[in-house]
Amino acid sequence: MANVLAMVDDLFFQAKIVETARHLAVDLRICTTPDALLTEISKATPKLVVVDLNSRNQPLEAIQRMQAAAPDGPWLAFSHTVQTELAEQAHAAVAAK
Repeated sequence: MANVLAMVDDLFFQAKIVETARHLAVDLRICTTPDALLTEISKATPKLVVVDLNSRNQPLEAIQRMQAAAPDGPWLAFSHTVQTELAEQAHAAVAAK
């Protein structure tokens, strides 16, 4: 089981994350869909889950499902700084648990 899971579907950003994790000796697993993310979480609780809110694969759904499956699990969601509405939607997804 990976210590860090990342739901990122952008191939260029995936490569950057993978290289950074390798450089820091962090056990990382990339997931591109909510189903893949939840499958990994069900195997064991990771130390951190990172969600790209700009993913084309339902990142808000992933957050909601992750909150239901592992409400205390540490996670981080990110987007571009100008996307305040998207950040607010992510906060609402967490609050809806």
